[in-house]
Amino acid sequence: MPNIKSAKKRVLVSQAKAAQNKAAKSALKTELKKFEAAVAEGNRSEADVAYKVAVKAVDRAAARGLLHRNNAANKKSKMTLKLSKLG
Repeated sequence: MPNIKSAKKRVLVSQAKAAQNKAAKSALKTELKKFEAAVAEGNRSEADVAYKVAVKAVDRAAARGLLHRNNAANKKSKMTLKLSKLG
């Protein structure tokens, strides 16, 4: 444990931020899995709803810096292709 007061605070703040980032990434993965499950079922209406939620989650993650913007664009593109193939 650090001796300096500001260093102690940095440790606590970084632990809190790490926990928030972990929770946000987990929530993102959950939304992506829900979309994948809907596509695997072949349920178009359920997939449409899950797609909108997943795209919003990906955009939010990219805005917060959890995903690189190119990685977010790649994920959205792949989801769009899967949804259009479901047609």
